Amino acid sequence: MKMYLNSIFADPERTARLVDIAKTSLWPLLEGAIMNTIPLTIISFIIGLILAVLTALARISHVKFLQIIARIYVSAIRGTPLLVQLFIIFYGLPNIGVTIDPFISAVIGFSLSVGAYASEIIRAAILSIPKGQWEAGYSIGMSYTQALKRIILPQAARVSLPPLSNSFISLVKDTSLASVVLVTEMFRRAQEITAANYEFLLVYSEAALIYWVICFFLSVLQGFMERRLDRYV
Repeated sequence: MKMYLNSIFADPERTARLVDIAKTSLWPLLEGAIMNTIPLTIISFIIGLILAVLTALARISHVKFLQIIARIYVSAIRGTPLLVQLFIIFYGLPNIGVTIDPFISAVIGFSLSVGAYASEIIRAAILSIPKGQWEAGYSIGMSYTQALKRIILPQAARVSLPPLSNSFISLVKDTSLASVVLVTEMFRRAQEITAANYEFLLVYSEAALIYWVICFFLSVLQGFMERRLDRYV
């Protein structure tokens, strides 16, 4: 690293070239983040969260068939690499005549991943609620569904917020894997830029900085939401 910095400052022309590359690559990287990375994260997380709630409820239900299906789904997704799942969806399914758009393929892959991991977070949050809460709901005439919706899930949401927020932040970084299925998100843009100028350290460091800024902002937002929810405890 020291030799790299010395080589830069010792050559004014190289320094000027690197500054120019940093300036010209900033907007394409930001565009990739705004147009694909952030939308891909939000859409995948919302769909994955819905899938996670349904899976968690299936896991704690008394219907054996639903429990088995949910267990198989969670086990399959958690037991295989996300990269392999993306390859199966985008490159494997066309072998049986199913061709999916790159962005949609990434959404499917990330949503399934979020759904499996977040379902365990939500299931643990639901099970952490004392049984007396259920009994209190039943004692005033609530059905299982009413007690779940009005008493259990609101409390479970507060418990599961920190780990779910961490999952969301991790998803921001995981979207870089979408580059392998030809989604032009930020990391894909960085690859395209470095293919033209070969300044890998500079451009990838710039991309890493943008990822860090996004994740830092989300961490601040997470802390704000936790403090808001703590007001009602």
